[in-house]
Amino acid sequence: MESVREGSVVVRVPDQPVAGKGEEVFYNPDQELNRDLTIAALRAYRSRTDVETYLDAMTASGIRGVRAAADGWDVTCLDVDPAAVDLARANFRQNDLTGAVRARNANVELHRNRYDVVDIDPFGTPIPFVDAAVGGTRHLLCVTATDTAPLCGAHFEAGVRRYSTVPRNTEYHAEMGVRVLLSALVRTAARYDVAATPLLSHATRHYVRTYLDLEERAGDANAAIDRLGYVHHCQHCLYREHETGLIAHPPRGCPHCDEPQVVTAGPIWLGRTSDAAFVADTRNRADDSMGRANRVRKLLRTIEAELDTPTHYDQHRLCKRWNRSAPPMDDFLEALRDAGYDASVTQYGGTTFKTDAAIGAIRDATGDLTV
Repeated sequence: MESVREGSVVVRVPDQPVAGKGEEVFYNPDQELNRDLTIAALRAYRSRTDVETYLDAMTASGIRGVRAAADGWDVTCLDVDPAAVDLARANFRQNDLTGAVRARNANVELHRNRYDVVDIDPFGTPIPFVDAAVGGTRHLLCVTATDTAPLCGAHFEAGVRRYSTVPRNTEYHAEMGVRVLLSALVRTAARYDVAATPLLSHATRHYVRTYLDLEERAGDANAAIDRLGYVHHCQHCLYREHETGLIAHPPRGCPHCDEPQVVTAGPIWLGRTSDAAFVADTRNRADDSMGRANRVRKLLRTIEAELDTPTHYDQHRLCKRWNRSAPPMDDFLEALRDAGYDASVTQYGGTTFKTDAAIGAIRDATGDLTV
């Protein structure tokens, strides 16, 4: 066992030289950014809503729950592994904090009790827990998915099975994963007349994370369903278009290049994946005690300024397709803005951007740039 400091707490975790691997209780040091961001988001949410209780539904070492307890939450932690339960209890005691730790399956607990905030962070897909989580959450549902290959369409059949949608593996695959996950969560909530509104979503390394505000209003659930739809993507020229609605009307061929290689993804979430005001508040609540505070702030600044268009472009891939050298991103985006379009960088990589310009307009607006 080794001691690990995160935020204001110190916990004991099993020695795991390779993150998340081994036969001991699961602990992934690479998820510290996730946990730092979680604490900041919980602070932002508590500032706008009267909430007290927090459920860490897959606690493992207990580090997420211990950190929430240190931040003033009434915490309950669950795990089905007796060794994890013992370790989590020891970590609460080590930090002189109070928290209930139970050896119980999350689905069982969430059918028995309700919590203001529920955090679902499993290994792999969260889908087996979402129905119970919607019923067991009063206000904020936090969900992590680590099965990014099915989410983004790289493992197509698994993506269809798990998320009841058609994912496509495109150059905006990380955003595809975010929108596939949100689609599944929004549709599940709507079955129970609950509207799920994304407050903050990000795709970082090998996982997708989202924070959903839940409201028990059928009318709002209907409105959420109305923000689902489809993306039609040309694999030849990278043109794409989207349409809202639950019935797809794909074009017979690409409207831009006339090639027939158009694929359709959906139903996916086409609405905003984050709320800019909530993102800004979360950024302001990341403090220097957090080991990944600077990375959290940088990520959130990017998300805050990101356009709400349903897909993004990779500048290098476009330039390669057009037989051009890629100019500096700032110059590229400025050329789009000078031509009358909105444009922003994205959270999905240093060469990615969003714009309301169509593919032909992007090419024309940036054609005079030189490296």
